Amino acid sequence: MNNSFLSYEELENIGFKRLGGVKDRKDMDILISRKASIYSPEKISIGNHVRIDDFCILSGCVDIGSYVHIAAYSALYGGEDGIYISDFANLSSRVTIYSVNDDYSGETLTNPMICDEYKNVHSEAVKIEKHVIIGSTSVILPGVNLAEGSAFGSFSFINHDSEAWSINAGIPFQKISDRKREVLVWERKFVNRNQER
Repeated sequence: MNNSFLSYEELENIGFKRLGGVKDRKDMDILISRKASIYSPEKISIGNHVRIDDFCILSGCVDIGSYVHIAAYSALYGGEDGIYISDFANLSSRVTIYSVNDDYSGETLTNPMICDEYKNVHSEAVKIEKHVIIGSTSVILPGVNLAEGSAFGSFSFINHDSEAWSINAGIPFQKISDRKREVLVWERKFVNRNQER
């Protein structure tokens, strides 16, 4: 037994909104590090075949599909509007996603220790579609929709929507080139193989 990850019984006891989507536990294949931090688990849904590594933070409304990896030190702040991650997406280490952001103009107070009437918080869902891959230390701001197959290099500042099947990088990010779609062929082969088992 690998003690680095929570057991199925421990995962069930956390009280997630949804945990896996199959009846047989062994088919869920959910690996969440004992060193990850989970806040408001009743707002968090996790699909099958998901791995969440050491020192990750999941907070607020977060919906994770299947075959998703969230690497070490990543942080997902879903707030009320949520972060939605589709199947086969990948977040490299130290990726930070915000669906909630303070007003930095100086016109209002900031931080979670101040009640809402004295703040101007921007809250909007973040959507990450299938086969999106996000490089290490990238930051995603509220309201961003990352289209299917878009890829982002390390240290990307992601403050607007992306084109499907694009390769992107920069601060803020810009499209560099188109991304190949062979991954869709591999997805079909992979899914068919698993269905035959």
